Amino acid sequence: MDGHRCKTNSGNQIAKHRSKSINNNMNNIKPPQSFKELISGSKPVLVDFSAEWCGPCKMMKPILEALKKKLGDSATVIKIDVDKNPDISEKYQIRGVPTLMVFQNNELKWRQSGVVQVAQLEMILKQYL
Repeated sequence: MDGHRCKTNSGNQIAKHRSKSINNNMNNIKPPQSFKELISGSKPVLVDFSAEWCGPCKMMKPILEALKKKLGDSATVIKIDVDKNPDISEKYQIRGVPTLMVFQNNELKWRQSGVVQVAQLEMILKQYL
């Protein structure tokens, strides 16, 4: 573990599991087509790349829940398990978790690894509303 993030050993741990689900609150979407569709809209999408075995990733859950309450439907917040979604994780070169990204109109607008507090995430997402 490095600060408030976990290293993925350059993808070695990412490839452990091959199931295909993305946690979107209670909805599941199937990658990669649905993921592409999701990030191509005008609504900003915050993606939390994480892993079940990562301690700092667990710290993000209440932060993301609080953020979702504050922003409502103006932004989408999803969590992607890097072990269960190796194709998407490889495409975006996820080497440490949590890694947070904001997408809008199919463009990566912001990226940061490590735990990020709700106030900072809210400020970042409001730039794209």
